[in-house]
Amino acid sequence: MEYTMPLVDYLLTDLEAYLWFCSLDGASGFWAIMMTLRARKISAYVCALGHFEWLRMPFGLNNAPMIYQRMIDNALWGFVQPKGGWQHYATLMRAAEDRAHQLHDASNELLLTEFGPESTSRTKFQAYRAASTVTDPVTELVNSPIADMLSNGETDESALVPVFDRRSFVDDICFGGSTFDDCLATLDRLLSRFEECRISVSFTKSIFVQSRVDFLSHEVSREGIRADPKKLTAITELSFPTSKKGMQSFLGALNYYSRFIQDYAVYGATLYQLKDADFGSDGELTTARRCFETLKQKVADAPILRHFDRTKEVHVMVFANEWALSTTLMQEHEGLLHPVRFSGRVLKDAEMNYHPAEKEVLALLLLLKQCYTQLAGRTLHVYTRFSTLDWIHRTKSLFGRAIQFSVLLSPWHLKVQRVSEKDTAFAQLLQSTITNFVTLEDSLALVAPPTKGSPTVRMDPALLYARLPRDYQGLVVSFDGSANTAKY
Repeated sequence: MEYTMPLVDYLLTDLEAYLWFCSLDGASGFWAIMMTLRARKISAYVCALGHFEWLRMPFGLNNAPMIYQRMIDNALWGFVQPKGGWQHYATLMRAAEDRAHQLHDASNELLLTEFGPESTSRTKFQAYRAASTVTDPVTELVNSPIADMLSNGETDESALVPVFDRRSFVDDICFGGSTFDDCLATLDRLLSRFEECRISVSFTKSIFVQSRVDFLSHEVSREGIRADPKKLTAITELSFPTSKKGMQSFLGALNYYSRFIQDYAVYGATLYQLKDADFGSDGELTTARRCFETLKQKVADAPILRHFDRTKEVHVMVFANEWALSTTLMQEHEGLLHPVRFSGRVLKDAEMNYHPAEKEVLALLLLLKQCYTQLAGRTLHVYTRFSTLDWIHRTKSLFGRAIQFSVLLSPWHLKVQRVSEKDTAFAQLLQSTITNFVTLEDSLALVAPPTKGSPTVRMDPALLYARLPRDYQGLVVSFDGSANTAKY
């Protein structure tokens, strides 16, 4: 089956209105879901003791997370319900469980009568295996059209209303309230729904009505989102890997927390290019070790990301160099621009030949794609080193790559502001955890990765004039009037 799984970025949004939080963890995990007869046959396995079939959904099945996610979503949002309603299904299940317990007790008495107390483990195992082939009442109910409501069974239109407008990530659920009583009321509604849908919650692994909770290896509070300190400590204690596989494992751990590292792609590009031969005795790893230590330090100093506030203006700082892109989404708090999230990526081979101004357009498009649901329909204040971004967004005489950029930027309302190297006012607006792109550019000479392909820069003649700075002064040698003449 296919079922859409939620994104972690989506689950960490819309938390700015909460002062109290709850983080719940489902009990028993996938084992809470009983297997149908068909699923038992498909997931069966053979070992030295014989043929075995799973009675509960095990860990490791390809579609197990999607099945569990669908069950939780149906409970939270009330999409469908069994024939006759949840109360009727709960009554049938309790009766089936009581009947199954009676049959189990009867089989145990028969086992003691037939084999006696001196029976071996082998004979007991054979007896239990023979008894397991008998279909119990619970299995019959699970495989009936009443219980199989999400596939091809009989369902009723659900009269349930959503508990709250959030999803879970498999068995992890995070929600909150603006007041203590609101959070308790939401928790009461959720537990009542879970009781109705026969879903259990682990009390020992859940956190109830606290100002700070752990959720998906993040620490969520009123102030914002912080990376899990325990996970960050484990990353910073890692030594430099001795193989490409070890380096990939390190980068994979960092990639999950890349939203907390402003220039992750800038420093990680060198590590991504390493090959197996580079870890040999003849490999040159000086630059790689420097980037490795820099990233570990940045992980240790990972800032608190503020919750995205839909009532505040949005500020974006874009940066691009020869090999990577970096963008910073910011909002103003207490007179300073605080980070909401960082994003970036390594440039492709063809993109390395773009002009730096065009790379900044790519950086902005990357952020608009990642944060579309938050930024759509809003005015964005974009800070850049070049005026090309504003020119592409406004001019009508374009061709080549500029047309593609203009079409992609056309739905957005941008206010582009060029920041020069001598502009100290902008640097003073940034919170201390944000590095100004002028300062960042000066510190990258020692971490540049090996260049791929031609280092030349291909410049479109149509973009040359727009790339001149606003304070440029010069004389017009000749002018043919092409700016006022339609080209097509």
